[in-house]
Amino acid sequence: MAKSGKIYAGIGGWTFEPWRGTFYPEGLVQKRELEFASRALTSIEINGTYYSTFKPESWRKWREETPDGFVFAVKASRFCTNRKVLAGAGESVERFIGQGLEELGDRLGPINWQFMATKKFDPEDMEAFLKLLPKKVGKLPLRHALEVRSPTFATDEFYDLCRKYNAAIVVADDDEFPAVDEATADFTYARLMRTEEKVPTGYKPAALDAWAKQAKAWAKRGDAFVYFISGAKVRAPAAAQAFIERVAK
Repeated sequence: MAKSGKIYAGIGGWTFEPWRGTFYPEGLVQKRELEFASRALTSIEINGTYYSTFKPESWRKWREETPDGFVFAVKASRFCTNRKVLAGAGESVERFIGQGLEELGDRLGPINWQFMATKKFDPEDMEAFLKLLPKKVGKLPLRHALEVRSPTFATDEFYDLCRKYNAAIVVADDDEFPAVDEATADFTYARLMRTEEKVPTGYKPAALDAWAKQAKAWAKRGDAFVYFISGAKVRAPAAAQAFIERVAK
């Protein structure tokens, strides 16, 4: 049985010009933005890893700039997931995992494997992909979340497959992607993508209250990771901070 967990909340990435003066204080040098963000939030999803690889020194630097208790989620490389046959992703998965994730140490949270909306559910191929995902890197355990965007994945066959491999299904709050909230792993991963620029906290207070309540329910079965992504990106930090205040109550 999963134990009660912690709730981590944050944003995608930490470099975004419109956050300077809104989230980041005026005059804060760019090289200190991660230091600031990691103390205002409890987690950040690293998005740059979807497009590029980084040297071990970069991963080590990110760890050193963040405080104890802070956790990164890592978005997996598109070369692993944007392919017709997932079973052939082995080399790409190894390259992604081996680039330096281990350098994050106890700052390493779950990995988000994001699939395009055109990727449809193929039971055999998806299971072949899940078998490729390592349980550890060095001595660090790995947690895997699948962000699927086709309605073909909204099926018990997919949910059961994820349970078999302890893979979370990303809960998406979005107009286009399927909203799947199934307990398939010992943690939960959510991406909330409806922030509005006209709302100072991104989400309206009632919506933040509801998501905070939901996150507390998720945490009863393990860690919950909640990210305010896309939508009105300029409001993402404010939304995350308002959410963190609520779950702390």
